[in-house]
This record gives sequence, structure tokens and C-alpha cells, in this order.
Amino acid sequence: MKAGTVGRLSQEETAELLGMRARSFRRYLARYEAEGEAGLLDGRLENRSARGASADEVLALQERYRERYGGRNVRHFFGHYRGGRQAQR
Repeated sequence: MKAGTVGRLSQEETAELLGMRARSFRRYLARYEAEGEAGLLDGRLENRSARGASADEVLALQERYRERYGGRNVRHFFGHYRGGRQAQR
């Protein structure tokens, strides 16, 4: 602790204890002060990717994999699913 600080941690010290950078901690703190606990939630989890597959497509794909490609690895199956191209590393 810095000299002259009794019973309180600085933002930098708190960030270090939490394993994050001081700037990130200040952003969290500002969102918490503005929005309360709701400001701490990760908003990215609510946004669905425009490139994501629909639930029906995922279920059909799983069924197809189990029926026709059960002994093969998923990478091989994905190459066939995407039109015969092998998935790139």
C-alpha cells in the first residue's frame, strides 16, 4: 500500500488484485456507477451473430453427422458440409 493510504486501495491496486488492467477497472467502475449491477453484465452475450446457424439447421446437421459420418472426425464432416472444401487451419 502507498504511504498515506489507510484502509483503502487505489484503483490501480484494486485492478492488480483482480488481475486486470487499471483502465479496464476504471471502465467497469464507470459503468457500475452509471447503470448499477446491470452495467457489469457482458452485453456481447445478448447479441447473436449474423453468421450463426439457425437452431433447426444445427439440429439437422447433428442428425446428419450421427447417421452418415459417425466414425469420422468433425473436421472431415465440416469439409463435406461446406461443399467439399476441407476446413482450413
